[in-house]
Amino acid sequence: MSAPQPSAVPAAANDNEGPAAPRPRARRPVPDEAGVIGVLILLVLGVGLFQPDFLSTGNLLTTTHNSVYVGLMACGMVFALAMREVDLSVGGLYAMGIVVGALLIRDGMNTWLAVLVVLALSALVGALNGAVTTYLRLPSFIVTLATSMLLRGVGLALAEGKQITDLPQDDAFFRVLGGGETLGAPNAVWVFAAAVAALTVLFTRTRFGARVRAIGSNPEAAEFGGLPVTTTRIAALALSGLMAGLAAVLALAFFIAGDPTIGQGYELTAIAAAIIGGTPLKGGSGSVLGAAAGCLILGVVTAALVFFEVPINWTTFATGGVILVAVGAAPLLRRVRDLRPARDPRAGPAPRHVPDGRSPGRNP
Repeated sequence: MSAPQPSAVPAAANDNEGPAAPRPRARRPVPDEAGVIGVLILLVLGVGLFQPDFLSTGNLLTTTHNSVYVGLMACGMVFALAMREVDLSVGGLYAMGIVVGALLIRDGMNTWLAVLVVLALSALVGALNGAVTTYLRLPSFIVTLATSMLLRGVGLALAEGKQITDLPQDDAFFRVLGGGETLGAPNAVWVFAAAVAALTVLFTRTRFGARVRAIGSNPEAAEFGGLPVTTTRIAALALSGLMAGLAAVLALAFFIAGDPTIGQGYELTAIAAAIIGGTPLKGGSGSVLGAAAGCLILGVVTAALVFFEVPINWTTFATGGVILVAVGAAPLLRRVRDLRPARDPRAGPAPRHVPDGRSPGRNP
């Protein structure tokens, strides 16, 4: 008599084995932006707990508006940092863009055409930064630092060391982008929100964004794999310059004057905001939305110091402390998040306890 053969019926189908255990669902990863956005919300509520007027709609919109200019630079900086590049020219480009735009408008050029000139010039300078960095094989840190000094010198020379005024304040450009509002919020804030949304899609959902992340993860492997490293690096730095030019346009519309000394230290604040928002210096990843939230955190801190009547001499100290704490806490939060165990959904259901010593899948 032959030995009994294993049943072809799966264990889940055996009546005496009970129903199969449900397949566990894969744990959805927590977005990197969740932490920095949570910190921003807690910071706003914490300040509002002691200073209720801080939570007024007018103050929150003013704080957001003040963060728009550095925020745009920080969002563009994400693309540079994700490729292991650093763009220190955005502050000088911001100042020069304001001066050039003011001069063109003062000399009679159509304001909207002057805006296009400033944007095109900014993107061109960014592309030149990328070309010099790539073809001469120089560190972008050094190249953009030199460019920033050159641009500030050009701005001071063009403006002759003084503010450029006598601009047509009743022009539609200044009325729409400078003091105009839509749905109760300044138009500059809406431009900032649109830029954040567009750059988020560009970074996460397009081939260009995927190339930026791939090159930042491993430049040698990306080049060996046939990715256009040179053109992608140039385009990323051109985009960073374009965002600095857009910030210059919005600032010119708001201040209605060209100040060649404006924007001192903005490049470092933009880099800090991007890092706070989850863009590491090692490259390969980043978050445009996180960079925007990081810049808002710095803006809230600055506004809170005013409400608490902290002397202005301590503002820089407090901002630097916040940057240090936020940057230091970011890797700690990532480690805590990564310690959470996640079951591989491909591993199937966990082993079931089978009574009477019988192995599952075998008939008695």
